[in-house]
Amino acid sequence: MGTARYLEIADELRRAILSGTHPVGGRLPSESDLAARWSVSRGTVRQAVATLAAEGLIGSSQGARRIVLRHERRHSFGELNSFAQWAEGVGHEVRSRFLSRTRRPATAEEAERLALPPGTEILAVLRLRSLDGEPTMVERTAYADWVAAAVEALPQDCRSVMDSLAADSGIVAHYGEHLIDALPAGSEDARLLEIRRGGPLLRQRHTSATRSGRPIEWSDDRYRAGSVTFSVSNSAVATPLERHPGSGER
Repeated sequence: MGTARYLEIADELRRAILSGTHPVGGRLPSESDLAARWSVSRGTVRQAVATLAAEGLIGSSQGARRIVLRHERRHSFGELNSFAQWAEGVGHEVRSRFLSRTRRPATAEEAERLALPPGTEILAVLRLRSLDGEPTMVERTAYADWVAAAVEALPQDCRSVMDSLAADSGIVAHYGEHLIDALPAGSEDARLLEIRRGGPLLRQRHTSATRSGRPIEWSDDRYRAGSVTFSVSNSAVATPLERHPGSGER
């Protein structure tokens, strides 16, 4: 089964956990039972279960049936979900709107992040995201030249670029790297997010890449203060968070 199938199974299991069908402290059905239920391989079930373990909804120990840990959901750096997947998973109405899509030469940083020769043409996208009708995040993304046409073909109100690329073009993000910091809102961010200039913003910059490691996008996402909380779940054997000194960039 493909990536979309394991995400569908993860979504169904997530809804069952959040609704209380699987209570905290209870165990999920075995991999064999889940595979039989959805007529998929145990490998596909493991991918779905691993997604929920990364979110912290279930225990991450291998072998035994997974134990449900909690009935709340945060945006975790241990998962690679789109903004739309996260928002809808916690019960919000999400809307998105392309404000501009422009082809131009990559900056030095964009070329480095996207593993492209300097000056390669990329697609620069400015997008506004909202939750429950309130402006929440300004997204500035540089898409690699090889995915530019697919992004240009998407409708202006596309719910999720990455979900659409996976469904329509078979371009699936398997790896991501995240950088997180805070900065004051400039004039454009303040206008789009309807806040005062200089107000605090949470910034998440990230790259997404295919299974083979080919970069798809380099994005700078700026969230209005108080609109989202990120979480990191780690253990003695897996630590997805690293700390780096601030660069002072604006």
